[in-house]
Amino acid sequence: MIEQTFAPTLELRPDVRRLTFPLPTRPGHVHAYLLRGDDGWTLVDTGLALPDTAGRVAAAAAELDGPIVRILVTHMHPDHLGGSEPAAEATGAPVLQGELDHAQTLHVWGNPEWPRRISVWFRSHGVPPEVADELIEQGSLYAPFIRFAPDPQLVREGDEVSGWRVVEMPGHADGHLCLVRDGELLAGDHLLDRITPTVGLWPDSRLDPLGDYLDSLRRTVDLGPRVVYPGHGEPLRDAGRRAQELVDHHRERLGAAEAALGDEPRSGYDVSYDLFGDRLSSGARRFAVGETLSHLERLRREGRAERVEDDGIVRWHR
Repeated sequence: MIEQTFAPTLELRPDVRRLTFPLPTRPGHVHAYLLRGDDGWTLVDTGLALPDTAGRVAAAAAELDGPIVRILVTHMHPDHLGGSEPAAEATGAPVLQGELDHAQTLHVWGNPEWPRRISVWFRSHGVPPEVADELIEQGSLYAPFIRFAPDPQLVREGDEVSGWRVVEMPGHADGHLCLVRDGELLAGDHLLDRITPTVGLWPDSRLDPLGDYLDSLRRTVDLGPRVVYPGHGEPLRDAGRRAQELVDHHRERLGAAEAALGDEPRSGYDVSYDLFGDRLSSGARRFAVGETLSHLERLRREGRAERVEDDGIVRWHR
């Protein structure tokens, strides 16, 4: 069941407000943020394109002391990107998005060939054909709730948005953007408390997403924000501690992935059962395979695993 409470907004400080959108699956919500600038308010992320998204955004805008003048998408995942076009329609504001993130949005959500592409890719990593078809079906459930801006304004590392500096933090998504200002980090899904952001390897993605994410976590430690506004959960007050916890978590998972390998090559699909068990739903298995592959690729780059391909199937061994 989808909770229907989007507004009122929660004031975190006079120039930062939080707007919570419901999700039909765990974790059950996603946070958007409203940032006051000299020319009005910036809405960061938009939830899904549900039937009343535009009305809910308009209701939130009515609480503000100025107009929403822009909408920034942190990354292309449906719960952050999906409602961007309805939000733009409700406010008349342009949508801003990272250049790589927009390119991947078009490649995935705007590409009728994507289901076939990812199905072939899953099979190449050992997923049985009938299971691959089920995984694709589960992954398509969000498609009706994704309405993205076809021609956003592109932003890059170092750009300024409403007094906040854009920083690129690849890992959870290749083109993930965060905003930083005066010891505050608006993090999207880059840094979450109690939830470990998924880091998966996908077709046509960056080559080493887990390596990217570990680098981004180390960069977060260097930035040293005193408060982090995440896409899910409550603000974090010790970003360095949480970033280090996530680094340690992935190092532990790398060890588990290495332990699952032996002399006989195994597919990423097979290894996912060692890492995540055998009781996952189809949707969860899809992410488990992607995350397993990101760890196997990182092992390869660290010289701890070998990748081989035979008969069209990619496998891994020590």
